[in-house]
Amino acid sequence: MRPRVTVLTLGVEDLEKSLEFYKNGLGLPTEGIIGQEFDNGAVAFFQLQHGLKLAIWERKSLAAEANVAISRPSSSEFTIGHNVSSKNEVDEIMQEAEAAGAEITDPAKDTFWGGYSGHFLDVDGHLWEVVWNPAWELED
Repeated sequence: MRPRVTVLTLGVEDLEKSLEFYKNGLGLPTEGIIGQEFDNGAVAFFQLQHGLKLAIWERKSLAAEANVAISRPSSSEFTIGHNVSSKNEVDEIMQEAEAAGAEITDPAKDTFWGGYSGHFLDVDGHLWEVVWNPAWELED
């Protein structure tokens, strides 16, 4: 398999509430909710970087599409890493997320491996890490 991951889809409980968090709270670009004319079709996409999108889709619709049972959400199974260019940027994004309604689970701090990071849960309990890694050079 060639690595061609282009969409990360998060199952959410309330599509409107999650749209508000990501669009207005974190400022991610989106065209809003599309596909409402289809059963289980309402979804919102956010452009993350060239070739990569974040999608939010109601958990019940995601489960129906994939033909799996809806299970209890768990924040300890998956994390989304958002890498930034400085410690200050980590702090700024953590504050932005908290103001948007995120729960800070791990305030930003120096890490054992020489970086700086913090963690938050979005409004549906998805775990995000905001991290500065001094060994990684980021493209704009």
